[in-house]
Amino acid sequence: MSIRLGELLVVQGVITPEQRDKILELQRASQRPFGVIAEEQLGIAPSAIEQAWTIQYAMIAPRIDPSEHEIPAQVLELVTKRQAWQFGFVPVSMDEEEITLVASRETLARSLRFVNWRLHGLCTFAICDLKTLERGLDTHYPFPGADIDLVDRFGRNKPAA
Repeated sequence: MSIRLGELLVVQGVITPEQRDKILELQRASQRPFGVIAEEQLGIAPSAIEQAWTIQYAMIAPRIDPSEHEIPAQVLELVTKRQAWQFGFVPVSMDEEEITLVASRETLARSLRFVNWRLHGLCTFAICDLKTLERGLDTHYPFPGADIDLVDRFGRNKPAA
């Protein structure tokens, strides 16, 4: 089950139900994304929209434990160890049409920004919790001294790609 972005923003106290309804009215007329309209019309911070979007996406994305997958070398070679740990994801499969990656809700937005910049073609994400992500990173991208706290520190520092 998924909840609409506007509903999440109301529940989080970012916007009021009246503001949500106004944005929905503008969206129907313009066919533009809800988040873009909220940012432009109400000055909602992009980070608030992004946070609500990651919650929404995590509700509908499939769950995968990357440590339980045998991942082909060519898939793992899509990114370096540092990139996988820094941006908090593990690529798990690839075919002619798409690449599937696994991230946690906490790393999803950062992972998506990196993937849009670095990987070409259609990319889809599955979700796991932070501890499961750490186990997957340890399994497929062993990096001495790295742990989930490192992923968290990278996220707080918002490093450039």
